Amino acid sequence: MLIYIDGQFLPREQAKISVFDHGLLYGDGAFEGIRAYNGKVFRLMEHVDRLFDSAKTIDLTPPLSKEEMAKVIIETLRKNNLKNGYIRPILTRGVGDLGLDPRKCEKATVICIAVEWGAMYGDLYEKGLVGVSVSVRRNDASALPPNVKSLNYLNNILAKIEANYKGGDEAIMFDTNGYLSEGSGDNIFAVKNGIIVTPHSLNNLRGITRAVVLEIAQSMGITVKEQNMGYFDLYTADEVFVTGTAAEVAPITIIDGRNIGTGKPGPVTRQFIAAFKTITETEGTPIY
Repeated sequence: MLIYIDGQFLPREQAKISVFDHGLLYGDGAFEGIRAYNGKVFRLMEHVDRLFDSAKTIDLTPPLSKEEMAKVIIETLRKNNLKNGYIRPILTRGVGDLGLDPRKCEKATVICIAVEWGAMYGDLYEKGLVGVSVSVRRNDASALPPNVKSLNYLNNILAKIEANYKGGDEAIMFDTNGYLSEGSGDNIFAVKNGIIVTPHSLNNLRGITRAVVLEIAQSMGITVKEQNMGYFDLYTADEVFVTGTAAEVAPITIIDGRNIGTGKPGPVTRQFIAAFKTITETEGTPIY
């Protein structure tokens, strides 16, 4: 495995950053998760745009352009002879001192990792995931906006830890107002009477896969409503599914011990799983 760090491709054992990098010291940076399917990178520029938007929000200046970042991602896949995989581009604040002040960091660090990646949830796409609501609240948009995909992921990790203790496959997070937010690493949709409902994207990440699902729904003539949601909307839904680059489209069939709908992946969810698979097989930026 070769990993890109600041212009060099290094073997995994040699791919290291300074202990004074503020990405390590303070989680000061941003990242993306991107997928490659059949020799093509899916929604490459959308991910690069979001990475740069995250960087802009935290006032981090990338040392390369969007086009150069895209080339780094493609070249990392090539160097590792990958046609299918998961790519993790990272921007950190860079090397500074032990103080908080980001002005002490002269130049951002750029890292890109690409690995082989299969179905994240294995056979649970057929069976369905167990979701559990957690007490950890999603970061408030006025503090650290969930739309910033930052290296400070402790909010998500604490939710995942709680879900693990409760025996869930995925955490279901609410915001500080008690509204449904997202999973520890994916967006949430509910289906009720043929209509899809999902939270507004202020209190959750504006997912690339989420956007694809909205496109699919429009092409199928399925109504989607973005609105505030609570426990009631999940427990009484006919179907619930989550979306994310790593997770793709995955059904949740049990939440807090309650069967969702029939307790099995529903027809709408299955439609979206199939449609998403078709799109990823046909779209993308060629690697080779």
